[in-house]
Amino acid sequence: MDEGKLPLGLTSFKCPKCKQAIPVSLVLGKKADMDEPETVLVHPAAEERGSIIVFPAAGTPGQTFPLPEGISIIGRKSTASKATIMIETDDRSMSREHIRIEVKKDMHGRYKHYLSDNKSKNHTLYNSNYLEDGEMVVLNNNDEIIIGHTILRFQS
Repeated sequence: MDEGKLPLGLTSFKCPKCKQAIPVSLVLGKKADMDEPETVLVHPAAEERGSIIVFPAAGTPGQTFPLPEGISIIGRKSTASKATIMIETDDRSMSREHIRIEVKKDMHGRYKHYLSDNKSKNHTLYNSNYLEDGEMVVLNNNDEIIIGHTILRFQS
């Protein structure tokens, strides 16, 4: 494509197939010491990872946990827990390793957050629906997750 024909201020366009925003990069002239032209990203893809917000309730203080890239196991804080994110709570109906959230980049460089139940005793409610064994859902901003009697909200 001839970059000279791009409208000024264009930072992205929608893919005709998947309708996702694609950032536009411009190729500048060649550098004297390089064989490849320099590419400048005009509008970089969002690289924000989400977080889990724990709503305060009796025996559970309000808490916020940023989600790192990779797999996080979330559950009740305990010395016997192997969870990577431990929620401080008295809610005994929440398992010590209740849910699993996997954070990874999609083909456009944006983070996706995948939620699944981690074989908990009391199951997981996702937007008022129980997750089935082995079911994995993609989290969206403001999704509600209930583990035990504790309400969590996903923020992207």
